[in-house]
Amino acid sequence: MDRENAGFEPATGDGPPPGGNGEARAASVRTAFEGLLQIRRLTGGGGGADPAGSPAPWELHRPVRAVALALESSGAKPSAVDAAGHRVSTGYRVRTGETPRSVRVDWAGPPGSGAAHQEEEALAGCAEVLRRLGWTVLLYRGPRRRRYLEVEPPAGVPGAR
Repeated sequence: MDRENAGFEPATGDGPPPGGNGEARAASVRTAFEGLLQIRRLTGGGGGADPAGSPAPWELHRPVRAVALALESSGAKPSAVDAAGHRVSTGYRVRTGETPRSVRVDWAGPPGSGAAHQEEEALAGCAEVLRRLGWTVLLYRGPRRRRYLEVEPPAGVPGAR
């Protein structure tokens, strides 16, 4: 299936650079994020005063997609790779975490891009976006002292753990 007919997919940072009409992409992201918030309202999220303030069951089953959508809708820039798999732009990268239903967010870029020097501030911005949406976010240091976020549903959300 070609990209034109695949439907909307949020940018995870491991895909090609955005192409085509930037306004159309922004509109698609807005529509998808509004849909996510509507799902949260309809399902009651994790309860509490703001039913839209914690991940919905849909998000718990697709956490990489949900986190990528949250970051892209906030205006954060995703990283990207070319057809050979070489990183060509600096930005967030969302992938499956080490534990079930967790997500890892890195700040990635091509060699010499300075991504390592940007990651503390950039990941702090990503963490703020995700915490506002009810995710539990922890900052870690991995190999070569590179920082990354581990993102999980909050304790008490049905189906979280």
